[in-house]
Amino acid sequence: MTERIVLATRNPGKVVELREILRGVLERLGCELLGMDAFPDVEDVVETGVSFEENALLKARAAAQATGLPALADDSGLAVDVLGGAPGVFSARWAGRHGDDQANLDLLLAQIADVPEQHRGAAFVCCAALTLPDGRTVTREGRFEGTLVRSPRGTNGFGYDPILQVAGDTRTAAELPPPEKNAISHRGKAFAALAEVLPDHLG
Repeated sequence: MTERIVLATRNPGKVVELREILRGVLERLGCELLGMDAFPDVEDVVETGVSFEENALLKARAAAQATGLPALADDSGLAVDVLGGAPGVFSARWAGRHGDDQANLDLLLAQIADVPEQHRGAAFVCCAALTLPDGRTVTREGRFEGTLVRSPRGTNGFGYDPILQVAGDTRTAAELPPPEKNAISHRGKAFAALAEVLPDHLG
């Protein structure tokens, strides 16, 4: 029987993205990656952590406990240098309402409008977590460095992607084709690092 792993999200796009990022190791281990949509009776977890790692572990532990399966989860956000690492864990609700991408982006650009180019450094940060049904956990972090542009560019991605110009590139994260972005993104790096140790825990 194929071993199943659950990804602690109901976002189908994230499930597709993670299946692609982890495809090699999933095939090698004979594992199937499921989203939480496969478990409609399981309640969503409130993200009360004050760090990406805390929130990722909250979600992974809850999913493993509720399903009895190995669980993966992640938490990510934008860390802006001149804001001391904010919005950070509050990235998705920076303007007050969770998931209002345009309001979050507009507020952030207004807050740093007077900041000169050399001080507009920022990075997307992701912590990926694996929790096994016996309680063992592993976490890995990935960073996607860049600088913040003054107006959005690009239509790929979501959230703050249109305003982060990728380090060493002239394009924003929203101007990268998805396969290229996945190879260098914070989420891609975090889960690629986690994939290296998956066989040790699931083999």
